[in-house]
Amino acid sequence: MNSNRRSWMQGLAAAAAASAAAAPAPPPPGNTPDVYARLGIRPVINFQGTMTTIGASKMPPEVNAAMAEASRHFVFLEEVRTKVGARVAQLAGTEAALVTSGAAGAIALGTYACLTGKDNAKVRQLPDLTGMKTEAIIQKRHRNGYDHAVRSAGLKIIEVETREQLANALSPRTALLYYLGGTSHDWEWETPIPLEACLELCKKAQVPVLVDAANMLPPWGNIPKLAATGVDLLAVSGGKHIRGPQSSGILAGRRDLIEAAWLNSSPHSDSQGRAMKVNREEMIALLAAIERYARLDFDALDRQCAQQADYLIAEFRKLKLRAEKLPFDRTRRVHRVKVTWDEKKTGITTADVEHRLRDGEPRIVVLRASGGQGLEFTVFMNDAGDEQIAAGRMGEIFTP
Repeated sequence: MNSNRRSWMQGLAAAAAASAAAAPAPPPPGNTPDVYARLGIRPVINFQGTMTTIGASKMPPEVNAAMAEASRHFVFLEEVRTKVGARVAQLAGTEAALVTSGAAGAIALGTYACLTGKDNAKVRQLPDLTGMKTEAIIQKRHRNGYDHAVRSAGLKIIEVETREQLANALSPRTALLYYLGGTSHDWEWETPIPLEACLELCKKAQVPVLVDAANMLPPWGNIPKLAATGVDLLAVSGGKHIRGPQSSGILAGRRDLIEAAWLNSSPHSDSQGRAMKVNREEMIALLAAIERYARLDFDALDRQCAQQADYLIAEFRKLKLRAEKLPFDRTRRVHRVKVTWDEKKTGITTADVEHRLRDGEPRIVVLRASGGQGLEFTVFMNDAGDEQIAAGRMGEIFTP
């Protein structure tokens, strides 16, 4: 047996040596290929805005550093969750907070919390709603793809369009009201039933109001302002303008509901939210990002974006293109430049320009203008000089 084992070990060692000899030599220090270049992937310059499909945002160096440091130590996740949540809640102006797997994860966990409370039997029972509430109310104008996070609990969605319909829809079956906060319109989104009225009716019926506030940043001040209205829960993305980990989010609000959301989430193995895992690195990194974000000079940031947008407009007009700045959102200032041209006269279509920007060097991604003709350059968290590169690339396309 010893002889067989010795022969087996010798053979294994020989195979390992042969494999090592055949493997390519590691690149010399200082010449390591970029992580994306190794895979044949070319990064893009972002003029689309905070789009998840391209990574949404880039974490600042101090956030990356916090994430790396957090990964080097074992800690009790419960302690990290508690301490990070307390600090985030302080900054958000709420009783408690929980780091989640994105804003959608926050909406899902908030929904589960409204259904189960801190009853572990109900936590384990989801998505079987036997003996629980079975409906969620959403204004018809607030319906969107992200309300799938509410439906993931198995709830029936009751659509309403007027205050009277909302009052009539509230019943012992109602688990919560989902409210879409902050869009391309005003604070109340010209909505049929303003937030104040929703809160008034729902509090009388003892139905929690969960606000999807993912589209309400910048500035950070919108979050404590929203919390001060008395909403029960609010959900925010941690990976867009906050520039935390793209997979992170925040659920903040009433302490009892945040504790219930925690019971419905990882690391609790017998919960529907177990798959929505958030690790210690993401919690620490998001806290670092929020601490930074809450201190930002948003006026200075706005001026920088305005200068970049104005530069694009001036350069595009030099190319005889029609360029204008689009109206701001009413809850936030996002600078968007719309550029159009005579496609018949130039022989260049919108699709041509979009593809040439995306496939050229460097790659640039933009949005189609509403109506399909022309492009929109969203200037939002761009690096200094991005606008010069974009103007140069457009010059290459439109200069005979």
